[in-house]
Amino acid sequence: MFTIGDFARHGQVSVRMLRHYDAVGLLRPARVDPHSGYRYYEAGQLARLNRVIALKDLGFTLEQVAVILDEQVAAEELRGMLRLRRAELEAALEEARARLAQVGARLRAIESEGRMSTQDVVVKKIPAVRIAELSAVAASFGPHDIGPVVGPLYEELCGRLEAAGVTGFGPGLAYYEDAGRGDGSVLVHAGMTVPEGTEAEGVKVHVLPGIEEAATIVHRGSMDAVLPTVQNLARWIDANGYRTRHYARELYLECPEDRARWVTEIQEAITRA
Repeated sequence: MFTIGDFARHGQVSVRMLRHYDAVGLLRPARVDPHSGYRYYEAGQLARLNRVIALKDLGFTLEQVAVILDEQVAAEELRGMLRLRRAELEAALEEARARLAQVGARLRAIESEGRMSTQDVVVKKIPAVRIAELSAVAASFGPHDIGPVVGPLYEELCGRLEAAGVTGFGPGLAYYEDAGRGDGSVLVHAGMTVPEGTEAEGVKVHVLPGIEEAATIVHRGSMDAVLPTVQNLARWIDANGYRTRHYARELYLECPEDRARWVTEIQEAITRA
């Protein structure tokens, strides 16, 4: 048997927590010395402790944990619950990371106010290009709404092109339109440049018209942090007597696994004000 301190160390919990579990009847000691009142535990009780902690991490109250354990939930069912909770936590962590990147981007945009730079802004004609695309609606044009839509679209699009045996496609090109719902939602088009004659099930293949005059700038890094680059381009457009005509396009020039190393050209159609 183990003293309460030794059992706490093996279970990686606090002695205070074990005393509380004893008090609420969730995990009783295997033996209590009638003279000293010292609690003693058996190694086999680690299994119940593990279930208590796992169910707590799933968000159950101690009362609910007691009911579940009394019903003798099978180990496989418990593993399934834990896998689901892990997936939820990973998704929440990814969302938090994206929001943190957006906060950083907004901060950099604020810090750069009054220090407009014309770095790398180029006005040029964008030629028409043949693309294969999939589309879906995002709630807004904000990165927190666009990212969760455009990412899965590209995964699905690349999968369908590969299944159709299409080779030599890319780079990616995304463009946007008002969804026409009157609520600020945006129709997201995720496209890949493809050779003539491309066909793939469920994929729209067409020639995307060119832009006669576009102000372009290269963004380096994750698209979650694109805000300062986009606003720098907007300031340049305004300062040079232009106005914009549509949502900007995004041409993904380099997309390695590390998003911090992405290279994207922002293309915004302009006309003289």
